[in-house]
Amino acid sequence: MKLQLANTAGINQFTAHGEGYVAVNNERHSGNLIVLPASIITGWTSATAATLTPGDLQGLLGLGAGIVLLGTGSRLRLPPPQWLKPFAQAGIGLEVMDLPAACRTYNILASEGRPVAAALLFD
Repeated sequence: MKLQLANTAGINQFTAHGEGYVAVNNERHSGNLIVLPASIITGWTSATAATLTPGDLQGLLGLGAGIVLLGTGSRLRLPPPQWLKPFAQAGIGLEVMDLPAACRTYNILASEGRPVAAALLFD
């Protein structure tokens, strides 16, 4: 699916997504990654949504984002509630959704200048 963008010069935006890939600024990625408005971190974990650990999520706390969108692949897979407590304690919102929803939500929040990160897991 191709995504329409607002005028968001200078920030990373998802420009497309499909089965097994996303495109950020028209550059295709097919592995787990974190997208922030000013940077992209590839290979942040080798986990899938089924093999994700609390340690994988712990690394997301230091991104400097006020909102972290966790995209769990082609469908929503919620981590255990106790894994989310460190985010609440740090004042960071963690929203879990499928990968396409995470891409769309990230684009909206980033275009508003919000401190957002999209942490994406591929199936």
